[in-house]
This record gives sequence, structure tokens and C-alpha cells, in this order.
Amino acid sequence: MPADIDFSSLSPADVLDLGILSEEEARSRYAEFSEMMTTVHRNTEAARFFTFMADNETRHRELLTEQRRRHYSQAERRITSTELFDVEAPAYEVAGAFMDLRACLEASLASEEKAESFYRGAMAHAEHGEVRDLFGQLAEQEVGHQRMIRDKMAKTGESSPVDPDDIADEPVGQD
Repeated sequence: MPADIDFSSLSPADVLDLGILSEEEARSRYAEFSEMMTTVHRNTEAARFFTFMADNETRHRELLTEQRRRHYSQAERRITSTELFDVEAPAYEVAGAFMDLRACLEASLASEEKAESFYRGAMAHAEHGEVRDLFGQLAEQEVGHQRMIRDKMAKTGESSPVDPDDIADEPVGQD
């Protein structure tokens, strides 16, 4: 979890809104990575994995949105995406032309660890038991995702190092 989130300054509705936005951000980032892997890098294995992760984030967002509607539908929305920076989403710099499945898994594992930390922190500031339970369930789902990713990593092996000779240089102009 980013160190600058001060849960004590947030209302319970704010914490849910932050969770909703973080799931949206993660879903969007995974979808961008999937598109990049498909159209630019032609890496279908990585694209499939990022699509799978995007779908997980969509489900989490739906659960949080339902709790927001149920318990705080009248509360003002004070949290915006401008206050959000990689609560869960993988960093842009992890995606690259030579990204193999192992690198995808490593990036996703780091994101799932951030998400678990976020939900554990949010649990302490949830007013309603149902919301607190949801944060706990989401934290446990993130742990489950971490296990799934680690299992895939164990089967995948190490990343293939990129050989600088495999990278095409820009054409040199003729004088």
C-alpha cells in the first residue's frame, strides 16, 4: 500500500470510493497491458494473463460498488482519481517488448501484494461489519491470487534474459 494513504483522515465511504477507484485503475492498467501485448508485441500468452487479471479487478469493483450503494448511497463522493496513484495497479514501466509470462507474473504478484495491504489497512476503518467483512474477503482473495501467481511462477521457471543483440537498432542513414 502506498505510504501516503492516511486512512484515519478518510470516512468509511471514502475508503470504499478509494477501493472502487483502485480496482478501476488496476483493471484499466491490465487491459492496457493486454492490448499492448496483443497489438504491439504479439505476445498472446501475456495478453491472456493480463485479461484474466483485468476480469478479477472488475469483479472486485462490482463488490465494492454494491457496498457503497448499500451503506453510503447518500454520502458525498470526495475521493477522485487524481488522489489515486497505483494503489493496486502494476506500474507502467513493467510492461515491455520482451516481456515473457514470468515477467507478467512478477508484475501481477507485486500488484496483488499492494492490494492485500490496502484492504487490510481499509478493514480497520470500515464502520459497517458487512463492509469490514468485504475488505477482509477481498484481502483474502488477493492472497489467493498471490498463491495462484506463485504456483504459475513455479511452473514457468525463470525469465529469459533479453539479449541486446536481439534488439534491432534504428537504421543508420547513408551519407
